[in-house]
Amino acid sequence: MKLPWLRPVLLFAGLTVASAHAGSQEWPRTPVKVVVPFDAGSTPDVAARVVGDRLAARLGQPFVVENKSGAAGNIGTDTVAKAEGDGKTIGVSIAGPLGVNALLFRTMPYDVEKDIELVSIAVSQPSVLVVGAKSSTTDAKQLAALMAQKTRLSFASIGAGSISHLAMAALVAQTGADAVHVPYRGSGAAVTALLSGDVDMALLPAAAVMPHVKAGKLRALAVASPERSPSLPDLPTLGESGLPDIKGDAWIGFIAPAKTPAAVIKKLHDGIVQVLAEPEVKEKLRLQYMDPVGNSPEAFRQVLAADVKRWKPVVDKNKITLD
Repeated sequence: MKLPWLRPVLLFAGLTVASAHAGSQEWPRTPVKVVVPFDAGSTPDVAARVVGDRLAARLGQPFVVENKSGAAGNIGTDTVAKAEGDGKTIGVSIAGPLGVNALLFRTMPYDVEKDIELVSIAVSQPSVLVVGAKSSTTDAKQLAALMAQKTRLSFASIGAGSISHLAMAALVAQTGADAVHVPYRGSGAAVTALLSGDVDMALLPAAAVMPHVKAGKLRALAVASPERSPSLPDLPTLGESGLPDIKGDAWIGFIAPAKTPAAVIKKLHDGIVQVLAEPEVKEKLRLQYMDPVGNSPEAFRQVLAADVKRWKPVVDKNKITLD
């Protein structure tokens, strides 16, 4: 989904670096490329630009966003994996290319454990269960009843194997519903299908659907998270609504190539945490229904491992593949 306030691709703050002792081992003195494995206007792209803008100001170099989409995020993530570990190339990525895609593709172009340093999850945003505004379903409890009655339904996703697909597949399986999956290329196309009535429902990132909910064109029923989202406190969870308590929130994390010096990783991590604490950044993220995280590399690894463990049974049961 295109967002009108996006800044130009070149994110620059005209500040000079304070004298550095260790040269390139601490931080490069050249522009930093931030690879986003999805299109401009996607939620990872938005997060990269909001955080990257302020990192440029804090660290004193331009941060240049480069969108390299394709192969469910693998192409852009592979670009980071194969870059030199000198701090001149970093990236953002999500659960798919960092873990879940290994369950979906027979072969992967990179090994996350060997080729990528996990720096920090920057933001998380809830996935929202939505239906069209003209739908007879007015709340999640009614949808739960329809699912229990095995009423024929259809659901959109932002692509086969995406979290929007896997979470809905888990929801359908646990309710025993009769629902057909209709994959689309990205959240924009999935939202269009909902607006036109081509599909009945979807579980999509909040930033993609909430503007349409506010405009009265879609109806938000629940969030796919264990607890109510700080960004959408008035929306009940799936569990509160009588549906299986599926966890389908979407996080976006910063990554770097393996063998990037520890001093560079620390400086990047600390910069991200400081940026996420800035009131202006918090407000920009809030407007996109994103909650700041800023966790440690170890906590990042734990979240990723939990996601892979959560989605593997869903992938296996539904025989989902992207090859």
